[in-house]
Formats: sequence, C-alpha cells, structure tokens
Amino acid sequence: MNRTIVPFIRVMSFLLVVFGSCSVSENSKKITYMHNPRLKTVHPSADWKGTPMNENGQFTNLYHEFESSFADLWKWQTSENPQKEEKKNDTRTLAVAPDAYLPKNGEDFLIWLGHASFLMQLNGKVIITDPVLFDNFFLKRQSELPFPVEALPTIDYLLLSHNHRDHCDKKTIQFLAEKNPDMKILTGLKVGDVIGDWTQGQEIQEAGWYQEFQTADITITYLPARHWSRRWLWDLNENLWGGFYLSTSEKTIYFMGDSGFGPHFKDISSIMGAPQYCLMGVGAYKPEWFMAQAHISPPDAISAFNTLGGAYFIPMHYGTFDLSDEPKMEPWDVLETNEGQLNGKLLRPFLGMNLFQK
Repeated sequence: MNRTIVPFIRVMSFLLVVFGSCSVSENSKKITYMHNPRLKTVHPSADWKGTPMNENGQFTNLYHEFESSFADLWKWQTSENPQKEEKKNDTRTLAVAPDAYLPKNGEDFLIWLGHASFLMQLNGKVIITDPVLFDNFFLKRQSELPFPVEALPTIDYLLLSHNHRDHCDKKTIQFLAEKNPDMKILTGLKVGDVIGDWTQGQEIQEAGWYQEFQTADITITYLPARHWSRRWLWDLNENLWGGFYLSTSEKTIYFMGDSGFGPHFKDISSIMGAPQYCLMGVGAYKPEWFMAQAHISPPDAISAFNTLGGAYFIPMHYGTFDLSDEPKMEPWDVLETNEGQLNGKLLRPFLGMNLFQK
C-alpha cells in the first residue's frame, strides 16, 4: 500500500518542519547583498560583497538555486518507500554512553545530545548548538537525552544554524533563556525576527556568511551552507541558514548545520583552514531526488569531509527524529561500510560521551 492514505496534516507537518514548498525557483536575476555592519567579515576576497539575496528579498545559496514545489513534497509523501519494511524493522536507537557525565573540572568537552544538538566547552565557555530538548507537535524524539535538561550547565553561547523546527525549537529556547540570563545567541541574519519574543532580553547577534561574532575566549564564524529556510507558508528564505566554525588556540570545530553537497566546502577549507573536528549531517537524505539539495548523504558527507581536510568525522542529524525514508540508523551503517574512504578518523558519537577523549 502506498502513502496516499497519509493524512494531510502529516504532509503539512513535514512542510513546516524542514522542507516547506515553493512554486518557483529562486530568482537570481537581480542580486543584492547583506551583512551585519557591526561584525567583522573574514572572507579574504575583495570581490566578496556579502550574503546574496534575490529581488524578492529572499536569501539565496552561493552555487545552487533552491528549487522545490508542493507537488514534489506530495509526490514523495504519496509514493511507496522501497525501504518501508526495513525502516519499520530497524528498532535500534542511538546508544547512550554508559558512563555519560558532564565534566566539572573545567576541561574542554564535546558531547552529542542527539540530532544536531551538541553541548561543548571550549576555553571555559559553554556552548550549545541547535538544541531541541523537548517533544513538540511536529517532532517526537526516538532517542533519549543523556542527561535531564535540569542538569545542563550554565550556557554562555547558544548557536542556531537556521530556523527549521528540528534545529530551532521555541520551547527549548524559552527554557534556556529563562535559565541563562547572560546567554548570548549567535545565528544568521534575520533569525532574530523568529526568536526574539522567545528570549528574556538576551543579546542576539546575527551574522552573514563569513562574518565573525563578537565573543570572548573563542572565535566563532558563521559560514555558508546549501540549504534554505521556512517556518510558515509565507516566510520562504527570509531568514538565513548556515554553519559555524569555532576555534581556540588548541582546537577547531566545524558544525555543518544542514547542507546539501556543493563547492562551499572547498571554500570553507580554503578560507578558514582545515578543521580538526567536523560535525557532519548524514541523515534525512532519502529519497535523494528530493533531499539532496538540502541534506547531504553519508557518501557525499565523506567527500565533503575529505575536501574540508578534517581530522575527525563526527556524524549527526540521524537516529533522533523520523524525517525521511531511510531507516534511522542506516546513515551510521553506510559510514562504517565506507570508513576506508575517509582521510581521517570516524568517531561514533555515543550520546553523553566526551568526544574529545575518544
């Protein structure tokens, strides 16, 4: 039986969580550029003008026009998933480290909380990325958190890669804002329009691509990704998407956010340098005809990692939420099978494990 019986609300849920729809492709005939004049731009080329926007005021990707339609979404949701039974029978869940703990001695740590949520400490600063700590109408966790949310340490910086609901969660941001009055929120241009009312007056810094945030004891730069943005039916690509590059005197970390494959990975390595730790999305990639322009597949993530010149490949964006056709643990299986193609070391990110010590 195909998925024509799927309720319309599920289609709309997928649309509003991460995919959305648009009836036309990005219009790139008249391009303008935007940046935050209060932040430093690190792109070395004199030809770099800022983050591109089309004549409709929508942000655009650097190398690939974003093209999708509700018809494509409907086609996917009403077509037979060739891996339906395999997906149903894959009952594995993400493993929680048996000795999961939050370091208390001031040491650097990097801990996966599931999906694109990482908790880390660098040079004494505690950072959390794209936290989705609670179930909501659109998303139900299929993996447990390694720690109760009440046990989280004081957060210095909240990093939001973009506005999709599996990366930018209202209840989580409200919870963190209430618990962390001095927390700074670092994100892309115009994302503050989405989250501003969810905070308790915390500082929100919005960067364009290749702009450096104003931070202490750590350098954090916002980088391009091949993706797009939407939370409702009327706000297509009004808020920027991207990734982050974090650096101290001892460590460099690249957090991909959501991205399809593209030449921007080579640009990032050339401009920022090869990162030691690469947090690479590998899930929500099937069917590839529909997903490829927004989510990278495990084999392409390996190619992107090799292009970046990273030392440690840390996969994310799989096993936590049901967003696509592949079985939830398939991305890890593919990575293990193709590990020999990595020009670096593959780390299995058990939930709650300090990945700096693996």
